[in-house]
Amino acid sequence: MSQDEKPPERRRMVRLPTGGTAAGRGMGQKIRTADKKSLSSQEWIKRQLSDKFSEKARAEGWRSRAAFKLTEIDDRLHVIRDGSRVIDLGAAPGGWVQVALKRGALAVAGVDLLPIEPITGAELIEGDFTDPGVGERLLELLGGPPDLVLSDMAHNTVGHRKTDHMKIVLLIEAAADFAITYLKPGGSFVTKAFQGADLGGLKNRLRAEFETVKFIKPEASRKDSSEVFMVALNKR
Repeated sequence: MSQDEKPPERRRMVRLPTGGTAAGRGMGQKIRTADKKSLSSQEWIKRQLSDKFSEKARAEGWRSRAAFKLTEIDDRLHVIRDGSRVIDLGAAPGGWVQVALKRGALAVAGVDLLPIEPITGAELIEGDFTDPGVGERLLELLGGPPDLVLSDMAHNTVGHRKTDHMKIVLLIEAAADFAITYLKPGGSFVTKAFQGADLGGLKNRLRAEFETVKFIKPEASRKDSSEVFMVALNKR
């Protein structure tokens, strides 16, 4: 590669993880290295430290504040059942895996482009779930088809509105395709979405495949964020 050529961009499914423990992505390391980071990174760290859900996650041993998003979704819609099998797409750093196991899941398999520290009771792999063979590998690790597919994935934005929107929608659609293909009848699908995203076609498709489709913005989602979650219940 010549000096004038740029290396190909590596696609990442998830945003930088929030919160953390010594077993996950601890805030202590972020604090010690803050002076070496860009201003935007330092502002992110300060926001994490002052965020009540990040503080609560650290105190309770959750790997990220995202654990409270899934907890609220499950409290309201009961997507995690005792003895269920769960696949988590974009699982790093592992907060949703922890919630699924604590709430009675029998088996959990997760994948992410980022490495995930081991979690007892879960099978976790590093990779791109859209690559050939990764979906089948998750099913193999799970021991059968899932009762619940979770997706907290989101592309890193590039700053071009149309490009970012297209990447977001394509990733959500890929997760939905996976869920529709592999979920057991009666299973459910939870995916991160964004207000303003053009998801009309996907919403109609999910309504044809599931009995109920809802949008939820959990309290743990920051008020200034366009993040919402699409929940499809009871696959036909």
